[in-house]
Amino acid sequence: MGFISVLVCIIVVSFSFSPSYGFDPMDPQANITIKWDLLLSTGSSDTVKVTILNFQKYRHIEAPGWKLGWDWKGKEAISAIFGAEATQQGDCSRFKGQELPHCCDKHPVIIDLLPGAPYNTQFQNCCKGGVLSSMTQDTSKYGASFQISTIGSTASNYSDFVMAENFTLGLPGYTCGQPFEVRPTRIPVDGGRRWTQVLRTWNAVCGYSSFLSSPSPKCCVSLSAFYDSRIVDCPQCSCACQGQPGSKCVQMKETPPLLQQKRDPNEEPPPLVRCSDHMCPIQIHWHVKESYRQYWRVKMTIRNWNIIKNYSQWNMVVLHPNLKNITTVFSFSYASLNDFRTTNDSGMFWGIKYYNDMLLQQGNSGNVQSEMLLAKEPGFSFGGGWAFPRRIMFNGDECVMPQPDDYPRLPNASPLPSVVCLLHFSLPFVLLLVLLADSAGSH
Repeated sequence: MGFISVLVCIIVVSFSFSPSYGFDPMDPQANITIKWDLLLSTGSSDTVKVTILNFQKYRHIEAPGWKLGWDWKGKEAISAIFGAEATQQGDCSRFKGQELPHCCDKHPVIIDLLPGAPYNTQFQNCCKGGVLSSMTQDTSKYGASFQISTIGSTASNYSDFVMAENFTLGLPGYTCGQPFEVRPTRIPVDGGRRWTQVLRTWNAVCGYSSFLSSPSPKCCVSLSAFYDSRIVDCPQCSCACQGQPGSKCVQMKETPPLLQQKRDPNEEPPPLVRCSDHMCPIQIHWHVKESYRQYWRVKMTIRNWNIIKNYSQWNMVVLHPNLKNITTVFSFSYASLNDFRTTNDSGMFWGIKYYNDMLLQQGNSGNVQSEMLLAKEPGFSFGGGWAFPRRIMFNGDECVMPQPDDYPRLPNASPLPSVVCLLHFSLPFVLLLVLLADSAGSH
């Protein structure tokens, strides 16, 4: 027993020191990969291409964007950079009598250039302000890259190159593992007729945890249906409770002080929401609107309660058993997220570019809406809450759903028939047990 106890302790301790990745069954392969390609190594200087790839189906990186950091193991400094820039130059006093390097920090933090940066500072696939699209929304904008030249390395050639460590993305909820060497990247040249390869390649994989991003939820879901006059609101205190420490909100007719609206454009602003029972920045309303002979119609509304943030390139993921029968989606884009051939119950909705891909602050419209038609299949029923989603996520974060017992019900839906039915079938068995007990007592 002593050995087993020690083994359990070792396992617990090892998990406590491992990166806090969050597994998502709707996107099991999700990660952001940092690729480090050593292009040139002369002993006195190195040239490296760094690429950030967002391999997530529905989780994207909004402005102010990624901030890639790492630790040098030696006394390296970035002498030149293209396609990005370091936030700090650092102390470069050791470099005397020569042009100062771009960054001398032991832990450099690199940010993407803004669109329209000078041509001589650009690099391929750069200059998006740190914004990365998800794989589903725009496969042409899920990656970014830049090139750096370094000096100060102790390596005499590429085989002795010392890799950086402790990578960070500067994004809430993301944790990066240590880099590991992989097969060198192959690069096409001459229109793909010839292939070359870099000297060495390392990957660092970063995973997302919604709990590390925020210990409290960021969105909630309300429900309604044409066959029930009630509106099932978001559960009370879904994201916070009014009056609790740290849960500030602004009354509906109130204007927040100007100082509260001012913020660092390079930092993600904390949400400042309108006062409500749920206190969530985002509310999603699912309304079963109509029933036709062969189809049924749903209206979806996404409302922004956050008065200091516009959500760019927003998306919503829905888990519902009837998504395989979608026939038409109005004013939203849609793609199935099905990873298994036997099921098709998860899908992603997002806005149409230049039309409703920006979810504005409350007071400037503050909501986006869409409707969809779904085909009915044999055995279709609105009973038992079947018409409502099992799970909804906004920008990759889980939304709080109402309790199943609170879902809108059909007019004839009542727990009473179930009780009557149970009594009807159980009463004969109860009488039989009583008769057997009496018979045993008489003997």
